[in-house]
Amino acid sequence: MTGWLGRRVFPLLATVGLIAAGMAGTIWGPRFYGKTAWAVPDDLWATMVAAQRLLHLDLGGLYTPPTNLISLPGTALILVPVAAVLPAAGLALHHAGSQGPHPGVWLLAGPCETALSATALFAADAIAERLGATRAQRFLLAAAGATALWSVCVRWGHPEDAVAVALLLVAVRWLADGRAGGAAWLGGAAVAVQPLALLAVPVLAAAVPPRRLAGFLARAAAPSVVLVAAAAAANWAATIKAVTSQPNAPKVDHPTPWVYLAPHLADGSVAAAPARALAIAVACGCGAVVRRRLRGADLGAGHVLQELLWWTAVALALRSVFEPVMVAYYLWPPLAVVLAAASASWERLVPVSATAIVLTFFSQVLWRNPWAWWTPMVTLLALTVFLARPRPPRPAAAPAMPEPGERLRAGPGAAGRRSG
Repeated sequence: MTGWLGRRVFPLLATVGLIAAGMAGTIWGPRFYGKTAWAVPDDLWATMVAAQRLLHLDLGGLYTPPTNLISLPGTALILVPVAAVLPAAGLALHHAGSQGPHPGVWLLAGPCETALSATALFAADAIAERLGATRAQRFLLAAAGATALWSVCVRWGHPEDAVAVALLLVAVRWLADGRAGGAAWLGGAAVAVQPLALLAVPVLAAAVPPRRLAGFLARAAAPSVVLVAAAAAANWAATIKAVTSQPNAPKVDHPTPWVYLAPHLADGSVAAAPARALAIAVACGCGAVVRRRLRGADLGAGHVLQELLWWTAVALALRSVFEPVMVAYYLWPPLAVVLAAASASWERLVPVSATAIVLTFFSQVLWRNPWAWWTPMVTLLALTVFLARPRPPRPAAAPAMPEPGERLRAGPGAAGRRSG
């Protein structure tokens, strides 16, 4: 344990700091604004209700009110341990939206879901170690990563995004280590937890030899197929409606210019599924580019690992480009991956950390115009990804050739005399 603590001390300290700052900010922070209610992430409670239903094997209620679940069942599955601990601690989980101004359940659920989200920090640190980052660089990576992660877990309460990114980071590292089978299972688990990870699958598949591609894709699809099939068998109508329509509310969250083209549903929300299908199609194009760039390359080389990470971030960023309705935490997944990709280079890590932190807090503004919010956010996200782009490896310097006739003039042992 001492060796593990020594190697992962920075993400561990960042996790403790994030939990402490997050709990203090949500409980005592509102007093600075003259409010008495805690500033807890409302989105978390609906997913916790879904996790509680899974705990009681109520698969039929997974996609029925008040869960508001539109993701795959893995989103709720990762919170089942938290839901199981609450009764033992004497805490009751009420229906979503009725927790009260001072929900005691947050005192346990908050640290637990933040620690669960922090798995992304540990996965990023392992990537940085693999790339040869110094301890100072890994310290900055942990600090910047925890700051950006605040938006996901403390502000909005979506640990599934962080867990999915953590699984993807480990999958990329395993691919670089030649463990394609394990990487497929990890990528598939990431999709089952947060379908956003599906954007990264074409990039992962691009690094797999053609003869193993069918098996890789079958493994990657298995977790989602099994979980959705179980939920659909229990309640077909609710499951298929939630998973296929992917509704989102433009009157609640940030509408983007794509909202004008999205199908509008009867309750005033819009269907995000068509735009997400377009993002997946573009991600497949990214995968084709990666396959061509990595042809014949040694996957174990550091620059190849950085290339895979960078293209994974590009694929994940496509969600923000094409999404008809966005929330601030949608911007985080590509930020987490580019921070890991840039971790071994000061000239990339410093500007990427700075822009990622600025984007994290700038994205919390409440501008409602589809162009006014989306345009600067996507522009700053693109800048962050661009700053993290991997540099091609420098070719080895060729040995200096002797001047014409020098070899003839130099007798035996001349090289030794010159060096002496």
